[in-house]
Amino acid sequence: MDSTDPARAFVKDVKRIIIKVGTAVVTRGDGRLALGRMGSLCEQIRELTTQGFEVILVTSGAVGVGRQRLRYRKLINSSFADLQKPQGDLDGKACAAVGQNGLMALYDTLFSQLDVTSAQLMVTDNDFRDPDFRRQLNETVNSLLCLKVVPIFNENDAISTRKAPYEDSSGIFWDNDSLAALLALELKADLLVLLSDVDGLYTGPPSDPQSELIHTYVKEKHEGLITFGGKSRVGRGGMTAKVKAAVYAAYAGIPVVITSGFANNNIIKALDGERVGTLFHREAIKWASTGDVDTREMAVSARECARRLQALSSQERSKILLDVADALEAKEEEILAENEADVAAAQQAGYEKSMISRLALKPGKISSLANSVRVLANMDEPIGRILKRTELADGIILEKTSSPLGVLLIIFESRPDALVQIASLSVRSGNGLLLKGGKEAKRSNAILHKVITSSIPPSVGERLIGLVTSREEIPELLKLDDVIDLVIPRGSNKLVSQIKAATKIPVLGHADGICHVFIDKSADLDMAKRIVLDAKTDYPAACNAMETLLVHKDLVQTGGLNDLILELQERGVSLFGGPKASSLLNIPEANSFHHEYGALACTVEIVEDVNTAIDHIHRHGSAHTDSIITEDKEVAELFLRQVDSAAVLHNASTRFSDGFRFGLGAEVGISTSRIHARGPVGVEGLLTTRWLARGSGQVVDGDKEIVYTHKDLNLEA
Repeated sequence: MDSTDPARAFVKDVKRIIIKVGTAVVTRGDGRLALGRMGSLCEQIRELTTQGFEVILVTSGAVGVGRQRLRYRKLINSSFADLQKPQGDLDGKACAAVGQNGLMALYDTLFSQLDVTSAQLMVTDNDFRDPDFRRQLNETVNSLLCLKVVPIFNENDAISTRKAPYEDSSGIFWDNDSLAALLALELKADLLVLLSDVDGLYTGPPSDPQSELIHTYVKEKHEGLITFGGKSRVGRGGMTAKVKAAVYAAYAGIPVVITSGFANNNIIKALDGERVGTLFHREAIKWASTGDVDTREMAVSARECARRLQALSSQERSKILLDVADALEAKEEEILAENEADVAAAQQAGYEKSMISRLALKPGKISSLANSVRVLANMDEPIGRILKRTELADGIILEKTSSPLGVLLIIFESRPDALVQIASLSVRSGNGLLLKGGKEAKRSNAILHKVITSSIPPSVGERLIGLVTSREEIPELLKLDDVIDLVIPRGSNKLVSQIKAATKIPVLGHADGICHVFIDKSADLDMAKRIVLDAKTDYPAACNAMETLLVHKDLVQTGGLNDLILELQERGVSLFGGPKASSLLNIPEANSFHHEYGALACTVEIVEDVNTAIDHIHRHGSAHTDSIITEDKEVAELFLRQVDSAAVLHNASTRFSDGFRFGLGAEVGISTSRIHARGPVGVEGLLTTRWLARGSGQVVDGDKEIVYTHKDLNLEA
């Protein structure tokens, strides 16, 4: 759980939980019991009791099960003539009596398989009017929970004095949702979970594509704005009843979560602080008033601000960046103080040295960042550049021009300096931006975001750049393919893979930075030593640092490799070998060639020649950055042409593969994708194209009276 999300902080105090499961969850569409969902529910309850939680279950479904059984019984006992007559509905109370028996028998069987004991408690509305009953109810439930027994409640519809279970909503409670809320108060529960057949409360019917899931219900904001769909296909009230029960319990002091009973482990996830379903809490209005901005609203605002940014002149956009650079230097002390607090917290938490190294803003870094922002500000205008001019026909000219992508979502690692680079590139390219940094850099990110957005003029709006503070917001942002145009994850292979699997939005980035340096037999060994040491030790945590050193076999035989190996070891680099190198150099064997150390460690292997090196890179590399050290120009050209990586270098360190060093001003990341942008992604990688046509009244009309010339014109009008 992200500690910055107060809406999920309440779970740390939860001990007693009431879970209400609806008819739509415990039964299938044909009325039969949904064994898989009920089994999953029982397994979650067993897990919770094992963890020390006290769990009380309120279940619906008896009437539905009974109706299905009685229909079958009526069918087999009816004559053909009986079946020709109009069939009246079955008595609801009889259905409840028959169904309750079968429902509880199944719960007992499922819990017994899990070595859990359950107990049945049937109640009616009138019972709660009796103070003695309520006192005895508490004593019985407390006794059962002390014995690790799961109490299972249901309304005794068979003998209820209400006119019909589905019609009469009078009394102290009127369905199992309101019964669950009443029991939550009566039994002093810490949390009420209402399981439904949808993910939670939506702004409209869940089937409506425009409806959005509400993560935290704010009565003052949402009451009266929500359009409910129909009631449950089998239960009494559907979402309307659940919301009434949830509001009743929440504003009496018991948090409530409405979530799906169809999804796996949603109860466990809710208790782990994950953002599943809709939370009801009496403090919700305070969270909303302290800046809880809806994810869609954040993305839409970024797009609107971006359009205003694009409407500015080139000089006005440049001035924003120059103001950002000045503000960074003016606020350097505040920025460094917040960064030092992040570093201290990371050290105390026991983070790896490589992460702390990325987190720390070293001396001179703020000045360096400010200078890189000024470089971007002084670049040629990237927006609206004419890339191609064509005369389509006499009097109609077509131009292909550069244009911003729209709204970017960048998820980046612990480096706070990345926030400055990404934000400045976004402003220069005219894009809106949503940023999610690592929680270990939250103070640094917050102050940098504040400094940068304070430099954005009101005519554009500071919501041009949004800072996402909770990881629970990411899944919702990844669904916004209609307002977010590109996702760029900067992090682990696992992070990139998860994001690609979770979104329809195009994803740009690289999963691994497994960079190679190949020392050919004709290499200048002094040059090779300088390049290899730089590629590995200049910044070991960088994605363009060398992770595998490939060496031509002839250099082993001549002893040319020995000095380099000793120098690496003296610099503190841990060496691991492939099958050949480990035996020849007497170093431990690497577990895998496809491994990114991100630290002072690398893999060494011996290869036959340049072709073997190229094959090795293609088989084990990540298509990021690879370098050859050789004095043989033919070998160098072969390597440069055939290695299929985003950046390939000759006689130069892999550390040059960087947006600033490539003259791009800065970078949002390095892409190993083959579509749109590849290698270090600067301003150009954040642009797309538009077509602008200027005519003089031409129409197509079946192409009968138009003569196409398709003549290329000079870019200058």
